[in-house]
Formats: sequence, structure tokens, C-alpha cells
Amino acid sequence: MEKTNAYTFAELLPERIKQYEKNDALGFAGEKATSYAEMGDKIYAIISFLEKLNIKEGDKVAIFGQNMPNWGIVYFALQFMGVIAVPLLPDFTSNELQNIFRHSNTKAIFVSENLTYKLEDINCSNMEVFIRMENMEILPQSKISAVYEEKARPKKTYATDENALAILLYTSGTTGESKGVMLSQKNVLINAEQAANVQNIKPYHRFLSILPLSHTYENTLGLILPILYGASVSYLKKPPTSPVLLEAMAIVKPHIMLTVPMIIEKVYRNKVLPTIKKKITTRILYGFRPTQILLHKIAGKKLYANFGGNLIFFGIGGAKLNAKVERFLRDAKFPYAIGYGLTETSPLIAGSNANHTKFQAIGPKVKYADLKIHNPNPKTGEGEVWTKGPNIMLGYYKDEQKTKEVLTEDRWFKTGDLGVLDKNQVLTHKGRLKNVIIGANGENIYPEEIEALINNFGHVIESLVIEKKGKLLALVRFNVEALEEKYADLKHDIEEQILELSNDLQHYLNQKLNKISRVQSIIIQKDPFKRTATQKIKRYLYI
Repeated sequence: MEKTNAYTFAELLPERIKQYEKNDALGFAGEKATSYAEMGDKIYAIISFLEKLNIKEGDKVAIFGQNMPNWGIVYFALQFMGVIAVPLLPDFTSNELQNIFRHSNTKAIFVSENLTYKLEDINCSNMEVFIRMENMEILPQSKISAVYEEKARPKKTYATDENALAILLYTSGTTGESKGVMLSQKNVLINAEQAANVQNIKPYHRFLSILPLSHTYENTLGLILPILYGASVSYLKKPPTSPVLLEAMAIVKPHIMLTVPMIIEKVYRNKVLPTIKKKITTRILYGFRPTQILLHKIAGKKLYANFGGNLIFFGIGGAKLNAKVERFLRDAKFPYAIGYGLTETSPLIAGSNANHTKFQAIGPKVKYADLKIHNPNPKTGEGEVWTKGPNIMLGYYKDEQKTKEVLTEDRWFKTGDLGVLDKNQVLTHKGRLKNVIIGANGENIYPEEIEALINNFGHVIESLVIEKKGKLLALVRFNVEALEEKYADLKHDIEEQILELSNDLQHYLNQKLNKISRVQSIIIQKDPFKRTATQKIKRYLYI
């Protein structure tokens, strides 16, 4: 992306619309896509519509909806005008929404039809207009009204400040604290450029979007990035279950996908491993490393075909990838890539493309940015990851104290993550600083590493390791359905079988773990753990 006068959407996007006018821009998988030229027309029509509704520069407008072409078009229209976009995660509760509307003083909201029910009981006196995202219809609870016209054009011209507050993102973190992260247009546009330096984007590339657009990971890297380089993005009309994804991938044949570890880990545990271990011959051969590699290659070739056969970049971020699953992907020559970042960093801090991955590592820092390990341990080199650059947030909205806690006076951002840099300046993530458990003798215990070990044990779906009264406990959810199917013809009591499995798991763990990291008790978790938008477990709910 060649730099022009400013990092603003009003400066950069019209050029892209003109340059790629005939290219597909945004669409649903299997349906006719909106071209760049058509996207431009819709952006201008929405700006005209917002002008009629008396929405002005500096006002805050929420976007609350499932992924769809109009989500991005509305977002771009707001950015053109200098209106502050407030993207909201679809899984926010009515109570969370109420608090966000009050805190942000949101004036209007675009909402998709399937989420309007969450707004029914909300009482927010500042909200003036409710708009259905699918067709720009003004909803009955609105205080003002206007008619959306497809061919309308803005009456005003807009010149926005690249460093002004442009996006207000409320996080759904693992700590339970939802903070308003303030990002500028320069933050997200320059981070898209930083990402393009990691993976080159071509106008013929097809993205398949499966993560929420309201999360900065998908927003910057799955929407802004492709549009700046003339690529196309396809969305799903239904939740990304296996059948829905398989159908979409067969239709779209994507070059690029952004995912979280949980997605590929499920594929590995539910599809790849059971297929390999179904026959006694392959089950035995799988125990030997040379034949394991061969079996991984065979399984990987089939998996690649199922993903459409064109993938060049299967991005994985949001949490650390399980080592066994990564070993499979490496053996299979599957084009996975690792990225690391936070909402506060727009999000990308470090990453690699599919040709430069390092096992259980992330990659080097992005360009235009600095990265360091603060106060590293002299023996291990581990310490808190700090970063600095033009992609770092402006601060937390209405919270100067929390902003000062994470941003130094010279603008170093304290990520709260533990990491280590190797001699080539490749970053490896060790865990969240807040999650580290201090052992009896002062040693660091990383619960994520124990959880990875647990999750590789047979019939385990997910787990969480916590500390209570000086003891390590593991909350473990077993695959009850698989166990019931396995023992359907035998007179096994499933609860007894799970109890037996728990005992086996504890014995297995304590053979593998050092003395300070041993688990004292396994607690059976019956319900799925509550998770964030990037599928990280909300730890604060279980501590």
C-alpha cells in the first residue's frame, strides 16, 4: 500500500474503489458479491442517510450484528464521516449492552435482525435511532426517522483526522473487565499495512470470514486488510458448523482464512485422529514417528482439499496452538501461520506467514513497531512483552488510571503477556501474566501448558487449571457422547467410566509434570466453559 497524504479511510478507500471497481468486494458464500464500485455507491448512500438522521462527526454509532457485507459497508461509511464506530460482539448480553450504551453515550445503532431481541428491554435515553442493518429500515423505537435512498449522495465533504478517536471497542476479556479501547483510523490502517508485510495480499485473493467482525482481529485483518489490496471477502449466513464450513469452503475456495486454535484443534481431534486410529494397522503405525509423518501427510492432503484446495494462509491467533496439533500441521505441510496481538494493538504485534513458521513460536515483530521483553528472567529470558508503535491504542475511554497502568509515558504498551525472544528476535508466548500461578518455592507455573497436556488426553474436550488454597486443580470436560457411543454395547456406567478416566488422567499428568506442577485433583466439568469472541475461556468465572 503506497502512503498518500493521511492514514484515513476518506483518503485511501476512494482510490481502492476506483482501482478495483470491477472486482468482487463483499458477499455471502454462494451469492453474487457486491463489487468495489457498488460498495462505494452504498457507502455514499449510507453517509447521505446518516446526514438526514443528523449524525455528525464525533457522534458514536454502534454496529451490532452478525457478519454480512453491510456490516463492513456501514463501518466504512462511519469512518468516512469521522463518526466513531462502536462495534459490539454478538454474544454481549442485554445488561452488557445497556452498560456500554451508557458509558459510550451512543447515539444510534445498526442491528441485524437476529439480534434485535437483545435490545427490547434496554432503556437508553441517549439512543435516538435504531436501524436494521440488512435493509436500512428505521425501527419503531427510534425517536427520529429518514428514508434510505440507494442513489443518494452526501451533501458534505469530509476530511477526518487520522489520529482522532475513530473506533471504540469494548473487549470481552478473560478477566471479566470490559474496557473501552480507543483506536484511531491510523492505528487500524497502518496495522493492516503491517499485516500485509507479513503476508502479501493480491487482488485475486479470496478471504472466507468466520470470526466476529466486531473483534479487532477479524475487523483489521479480515476486512480492512483485504479491501485495501483489492481482495474479496465472503461471509456465512449460518453459524460456522462443520457442514456449513465445508460447503462454504467448497464454493469460495479461499486463499486466506483467519481462525482461532480451537477450530483446527477440533478438526484434528474429531476428524483427523479418529480416522487414523480407526484401523488397528494405522493405529499401531501411528506410534512410530516416520510412519506418523506419512499418515499426517496423507490426512493433511485430504484436509487441504476439504478447505477448498487454494489456501495459502490459514491464520491462527487469539491463543496458543496445541503442540500436537501444530506438529500435525507441520508434517502435513498445511499452510498455517501464527499471529499475536491484542485489541489495544489494533491487533497485530508479531507474526509469520506459512513459509516462515517456527514450532511453538509466533514470529518477529511487525514493521514500524518495537518489541522488547521487559525485565527478563536471567535464566530463562522470560518477561512481560512490551511493544511500541503507530498501532498502539489512544487509551481506555474515560479511564485515565487504567490507561496509565498499561501505557508508559514514552508510549510503551505493557501487554500483560509473558514471552521470550530467541537470537533471531522471534517471539514465543508463554502465557498471561495474570494467569501464572506461583508455586510454594516461588517457581512460575503456567496453567496453559498443563491444559495443553490435559487436552491431548483421550476423550478430553477442554480443561482449565486453577489454584485453590495452594493446590492445583484441573476442571476437565470429557466427551460424554463419544464415550456413550464407544461403550453402547457394553454394560458400562458412563459416570463410572468418566471417574476411571479422571484417575487415569491424573496419573498420566503426574508422570509427565514436574513436582511443583502436579495436579492434586481432577474436577469433572459437565457444561462447556464460557468463552470470549476469540474462544479463550473466561477464567474469572471459574476462579
